[in-house]
Amino acid sequence: MAAVPFHILTVCVGNVCRSPLAERLLQQRLDQVAPGRTVVSSAGVGAVVGSGMDVAAASELARLGGSGEGFVARQLTGAILRDADLVLTATRDVRTRALAEHPGALRRAFTLPELAAILSAPTFSPGDDAAALVGAAARSRGLAAGVDLDIADPIGRSAEVHRQVADAIDEQVAAIAAGLGSALTGTG
Repeated sequence: MAAVPFHILTVCVGNVCRSPLAERLLQQRLDQVAPGRTVVSSAGVGAVVGSGMDVAAASELARLGGSGEGFVARQLTGAILRDADLVLTATRDVRTRALAEHPGALRRAFTLPELAAILSAPTFSPGDDAAALVGAAARSRGLAAGVDLDIADPIGRSAEVHRQVADAIDEQVAAIAAGLGSALTGTG
């Protein structure tokens, strides 16, 4: 019997820039280190429901080797949050708004920069599997002290801002995939 995939949810406001970028990049990276072990999806706390990715965000995603093809924005719901094993938000405010939908997700909800910092800390001990890693990260939030926990919203801003945001997300996703990948494959 196949194992149930570990479900990761990325969340921003409109679900057309930051969260789909993180969704597609994280899925791509995790498929390289732990094929078939994860499902990454996204939603927005104020989603532009039914829309594709923002053109500038899709362009940045393509530059980073991903594709926005077939992406459709959706509104965050309590049910979507309940189904997620790990929730990664663009900002602290988005995390707060998401947790208003389902407060029980607190111990598995982080901002992207926060979890990347925790997993990259030399003193972080992840545990034996992905669920243990998430629990250990929740108990280790202090390892992200001094880190800017928010990713700027690039919507309606310059191509340069979109590039900076995409590069920041790509860097954070790389750190998360590296830490989570070993927990998913049992090589940590």
